[in-house]
Amino acid sequence: MNSSDYAIHPISLTQVRINDKFWAPRIEINHLITIPHAFKKCEKTGRIDNFSRAAGLLNDGKKPIFPFDDSDVFKVIEGAAYSLIHFPDPKLEEYLDNLIEKIAAAQEDDGYLYTTRTINPGKPHVLAGKERWELVSILSHELYNMGHLIEAGIAYYKATGKIKLLNVAIKSADLINREFGPGKLERIPGHQEIEIALIRLYKQTNNEKYLDIAKFFLDIRGSTEAFDFEDYLTKFKIYFEDARSPEYNQSHKKIIEQDEAVGHAVRAAYMYSAITDIISIYNDSKYKTSIDLIWDNVVSKKLYITGGIGARTEGESFGKNYDLPNFEAYAETCAAIANIFWNYRLFLLYGDAKYIDILERALYNGFLSGVSLDGKKFFYINPLASKGNVDRRSWWKCPCCPTNIVRFIPQIPNYIYSIKEKTIFINLFIGSVATILLENMKISITQKTDYPWEGNVKFTISLPQMRELIIAIRIPGWAQNRPEPSDLYYYLKSNDLEVSIVINNKLVDFEIEKGYVKIQRAWRDNDTIELNIPMPIRRVLSHEKVEDNAKKVAIERGPIVYCSESIDNKGDSIFNLLLKDTAELKAEYRDDILNGLVIITGDINCVKESKIEHKKQNLKQIPYYAWANRGRSEMIVWLARE
Repeated sequence: MNSSDYAIHPISLTQVRINDKFWAPRIEINHLITIPHAFKKCEKTGRIDNFSRAAGLLNDGKKPIFPFDDSDVFKVIEGAAYSLIHFPDPKLEEYLDNLIEKIAAAQEDDGYLYTTRTINPGKPHVLAGKERWELVSILSHELYNMGHLIEAGIAYYKATGKIKLLNVAIKSADLINREFGPGKLERIPGHQEIEIALIRLYKQTNNEKYLDIAKFFLDIRGSTEAFDFEDYLTKFKIYFEDARSPEYNQSHKKIIEQDEAVGHAVRAAYMYSAITDIISIYNDSKYKTSIDLIWDNVVSKKLYITGGIGARTEGESFGKNYDLPNFEAYAETCAAIANIFWNYRLFLLYGDAKYIDILERALYNGFLSGVSLDGKKFFYINPLASKGNVDRRSWWKCPCCPTNIVRFIPQIPNYIYSIKEKTIFINLFIGSVATILLENMKISITQKTDYPWEGNVKFTISLPQMRELIIAIRIPGWAQNRPEPSDLYYYLKSNDLEVSIVINNKLVDFEIEKGYVKIQRAWRDNDTIELNIPMPIRRVLSHEKVEDNAKKVAIERGPIVYCSESIDNKGDSIFNLLLKDTAELKAEYRDDILNGLVIITGDINCVKESKIEHKKQNLKQIPYYAWANRGRSEMIVWLARE
């Protein structure tokens, strides 16, 4: 096999320290509040005791709520592991070591780890099937659980050097390798995730058998009758209602025949991430053609302005082209995270900033709305309009989103910088210090900024001796009059304010290539780069085929999408508000609102019985990510403009 990897590489999580006012507090809150909160909920709901039950250490007759309960514990472990890199915490590490002992004890001798079956082999959860792997192609989540186990094992090893959980994961992966493959079990994973994990395990161990089985799981989609959906739908209708079609888990066609995003959005984006990994390793041209077509379909027809994906409640799925309802938007938090995973991989593959544009939009909007400012409450779905009937919860019966948030937040530093040969890519503007090893030289980049509220960013380069390098700085699409790399959304008016770059106090000319300004020069210690990106308030319109947004306008500033909440807009219902194209809007930073943020204010009209009233009322908008942090409230992103 002639395998390689991405030409562009992320730098290690240990090499970046975020110290800004926006993300640093959130990473700390995740460590101090959200991780302990998630572990307590996993304890209270029996998810952690399930491992003791499976090991025979606890016999209370209880059993898992869902067959995927194990995965929630694994995700929180993964998040806690990455958090230990930022915040060494002996008490947390001791807790994790004790938990890992329980997990290891719950594993069966051959590597099978699936508590719902081990606790009660004769009567496991109805979705588990009577025998191992019987329902793996639909909803048993056996392989899904093991995928998150593998990712947790790798994370904890990287954070602490301790190998026990990784060995548990390898034992499970070896079982998968023995039982699945050509001439053995030829069944697809019902919930994609194991593919990502096995590829990561291959990279961790350099053992190609894990890569081979990951590619096998992708190659057989659509090429085998993995399961009789209709037969099991009749038996377990309450569970399989959403899984009636192979499109639900993207098994309707071979991957090389797929050109449109369909089915469950999280499953899809996890699979697309794994496909992109495979493209990078094998340089598979057919997979590449397919993934490019699917990405174009999402970005041009199925993406919310917040970066969210998955429009339909039914099946937590993509809708038809241009089907992007606001009140009914599903836009699951897990799907926003998966969208970030996928687009970052596409950037590593192609080196084009358009993928980071999507990543950034999802990061600051569709993902960040999923967790409250205090780190204790969560959204599963993220609608773009609400009549006040949507509320954050401290936990969900299916808590996949809270546990996904826990594991994602500590990994945000990974996305700021990337490297390729002599090039350092600066993708995101987040106050931080990075130490990058490039051509056997340690190079430090200090980034100071008040982004996302201001577009001024200063980089200071530190290195032991002069060295010629390329520093590639991303110029966001929104700064180039392009909210997204398609015609799905566009600005009402162009912005004539120009981006400027100053090197060592000298203004320089530049060209933009694939969204990056590439500055090649002999860099000296304490050289500085000052980037200024104007941040005017922008009015965004939608493609005419998005019916829900017809004659409506959304407001954004920089990477932040704004919304109106009734708590800030007294008087008429926010659904009666009409924002004229000529209305003046102002941006103002307020440190007394929602932990500090930039609000948008101005005058707005209201509509009653199809008549525009000339009386005006004050408009106040907050970032979409911050809505529903002050209790229930009506909310709307897209305001009438006609």
